[in-house]
Amino acid sequence: MDVIFEDDSILVCYKPSGVATQTKNVGEQDMLSLVNNYLASENQQPTAHVVHRLDQPVEGVMVFAKNSDAANKLTKQITDHSFRKKYYAIINRESFPDEGELVDYLVKDNRTNLSKVVKESDPRAKKAVLRYRSIEEWDDKKLLDIDLYTGRHHQIRIQLASRTAPIIGDVKYGGIATGHNLALCSHFIGFNHPVTGERLGFDIKPKGEDFADSKVAS
Repeated sequence: MDVIFEDDSILVCYKPSGVATQTKNVGEQDMLSLVNNYLASENQQPTAHVVHRLDQPVEGVMVFAKNSDAANKLTKQITDHSFRKKYYAIINRESFPDEGELVDYLVKDNRTNLSKVVKESDPRAKKAVLRYRSIEEWDDKKLLDIDLYTGRHHQIRIQLASRTAPIIGDVKYGGIATGHNLALCSHFIGFNHPVTGERLGFDIKPKGEDFADSKVAS
């Protein structure tokens, strides 16, 4: 359990790729159970609350609330977009523009657990917005630093894939199979402390194998 910051209200930690945020599968370890096991080992109440999620194959920094009041305040920040999330993603399309804003309307297919881009007029559509800039290129790879403004299902993955720039390793959306989890890392979260109101920010270096040759690797 890689704990980055902890106090009476919150716990910030690193989620490895391959571990679910929360799962219903009996016997499968997830981040919520890992956090609660850690709290119990520290003689604290194992009553952590999930505030935000990362897809199972995605690595990155997460915050868990230790009580319902902290959870409610953090959730409100996500709703009003004052909770900031930044990601690194590697694509292998050199011709992809070096920076830009992507705006799409997405629908999640519950049957396949995939998202797709639809027209704004679709009654099921949810608006998805992100901004990105390229920060490094090597071989045929391009490393993007992404500001995520809305947290839709598989948002970054489908928004890039729909522009023929799928994330490396993201075979669900047409990415090249690498034998590793997809090259996507939630490297930064920023939010106001639920008790003190102090603005906090936590930045990590990705540990995934596909990031090893990049300047952002740990």
